Amino acid sequence: MSQAGLTAEQVAFQRHAREWLEANPAPPAEVKLPLSPLEVMTRPQMDYFKAWQRSCYDAGLVGADIPKEYGGHGHSGCQAIANRELSRAGAPFLVNTVGLSMMVPTVLAHGTEGQKRRFIPGALSGEEIWCQGFSEPGAGSDMANQQTMAERRGDDWIVNGHKVWTSFGHFAQWMILLARTSREHKHDGLTFFLCPIEGHPGVTVKPLVKMTGESGFNEVFFEDVVIPDSLRLDEVGKGWTVAMTTLTFERGAAEGAGGGISSHHPIERLIRLARDSRRNGRCAADDPVSRDAIVQQAIVLEGLRQSARRSRVPALTSHPMRLPLQQKVIASEFEQACSRLGVDIAGVRSTLYKHDVAAPDDGHWPLAYMNSYGFTISGGSNEIQRNILGERVLGLPKSK
Repeated sequence: MSQAGLTAEQVAFQRHAREWLEANPAPPAEVKLPLSPLEVMTRPQMDYFKAWQRSCYDAGLVGADIPKEYGGHGHSGCQAIANRELSRAGAPFLVNTVGLSMMVPTVLAHGTEGQKRRFIPGALSGEEIWCQGFSEPGAGSDMANQQTMAERRGDDWIVNGHKVWTSFGHFAQWMILLARTSREHKHDGLTFFLCPIEGHPGVTVKPLVKMTGESGFNEVFFEDVVIPDSLRLDEVGKGWTVAMTTLTFERGAAEGAGGGISSHHPIERLIRLARDSRRNGRCAADDPVSRDAIVQQAIVLEGLRQSARRSRVPALTSHPMRLPLQQKVIASEFEQACSRLGVDIAGVRSTLYKHDVAAPDDGHWPLAYMNSYGFTISGGSNEIQRNILGERVLGLPKSK
């Protein structure tokens, strides 16, 4: 082992990643870019991010630890380094977040050799975009309450049902789909599929317009959709087990194949906003209340960074979900608190929304605040995550 506990391979990879990012910064965008993958709404935005992911993939920063026979680069313990260097460089996020952080590790764990060779390379390069078909109108936090039905007919499955809150549904070629194959059992009546979406007969995608005016989420309807049995992942009735693998990666328990990296640095952005804003007749940056509020968020951010370091120490990860769930709860609430603070600092000017030339920071803060609620809900609401932490990690009695 060498510097900071890294192997020689990892040190060389870190140097390569840092040098490549310095020599190949993301090109300027001709369109306004969203804050996160959840807000990608237009084809030009998607094309920009797909091109960036492809560049990172070609440079070895995506799929770093995936075996070469599945389109990866065959390293060991290097994807976490790539993710940190992308974040450090303030690079755009990797847009195929469902493919990279959910589908790829799930297929690696449960897929056939043919499924691994067919689906992983396109997800790494960004050529094929994936969406997630778990949530339904009556199955959000209670994921086992799936009602979308898949019925066996020979070598095919016929799917009928309705998914909701489907990020990337309007761009995706494929969906990781959880469907009910038996009504006699709740958890054991679920099966996991890799479902074609784009242009597939019987699939209808309808955008959901959020309070921000954006439509990054979608509803997806299935009407007699045919899925070959070859696209079933693992055994019939093992969908709950497969979905738990997916959620482990969605909630950050492992690195996946590439991070959905946030491209903005909220503390620095808050400081710039405070310097450009007035509060109680003086510069907000000189106001002790504003200064203290920013410092408090800076402390939380540093705590998140140090906690992320803990997650890479095996002795501190005896329970696989403790740190990931903790990080998910605190990080999403940190984003919400920062955006709320930005709205407070901007004051009455925060009522000016995007596209208003007088809006502070191009309308970033009210947009970020409204979007922040998606992060505290997605991947399992923070209320559910706290229940899991209390019951499964701390051993507290179940809430009634």
